[in-house]
Amino acid sequence: MNLDSVVKYHFAKSTQINDSPRATSSDTLTGTDVMAAMGMCQSRAPLGYSAFLGKMEISDNEKRRAVQLLTQYGMKHCDKVAALRKLSSNTKVKVVQTLAKFAFKDYCRSAAGTEQCECCKGSGFLSEKRSTGKRYATVYLKGHGKVGDAETDAKIEEEKVICKECNGKGSVSVACCKCKGRGEAVHREESELQGVPVKRTCKQCLGRGYERVPAADAFRAISAYAPGLTSTVWDKAVKPFYEKLITELLASEEEANRQLGKVTGNFT
Repeated sequence: MNLDSVVKYHFAKSTQINDSPRATSSDTLTGTDVMAAMGMCQSRAPLGYSAFLGKMEISDNEKRRAVQLLTQYGMKHCDKVAALRKLSSNTKVKVVQTLAKFAFKDYCRSAAGTEQCECCKGSGFLSEKRSTGKRYATVYLKGHGKVGDAETDAKIEEEKVICKECNGKGSVSVACCKCKGRGEAVHREESELQGVPVKRTCKQCLGRGYERVPAADAFRAISAYAPGLTSTVWDKAVKPFYEKLITELLASEEEANRQLGKVTGNFT
């Protein structure tokens, strides 16, 4: 049994309406066995288990718990970075917690994921000022009838238009713009030489199929708490620490998967 098999136990199953009995093989895990295995896995690898459930959108509590556990891990190792060691205790906690949130966001990304449109801030519409043009009003005088037309000034009004970036959806896909989430792209030169489509690993996403969270966003976020942190210090010292948090999430998921398989043995 692996972590992918755990997901189906968090969703309701349809009732089996027929006269065939349920499986009674001794090689089949019961519901009690599965719950016990999940509890032991959560106890032995809490970060990896919570991170995986949070990534699969099982529970918001698991997301918060994963960020909290990753923050605790970051606080234990942040003093190895001189730029973070010099910060005050309160500032250090805020910086590490912010990095943990961005690391978890990057860890949860996939080719099928979406994010809020930055152009319209998720509303799907933009406010656009338009001129109504000059207008002419007919002037009448009592006893003289129509005198003429008076020109009025143009008016500027705000109108809501659909955001062209997200086409009114309020969210955009994070899939790679070149390979469209497949991780492979057609190599034009090789295809022209061989006469058949030749696919190679996409150079834009390096085969992931999606675009990662820009590290510059994490830098701008922590700059609000540590304004003295320069871009040079970020690139040389803090960014490797941020990448280490992402690596820890991936390693913790593998450890949780290994622990679950160790508890359940060869059962599926």
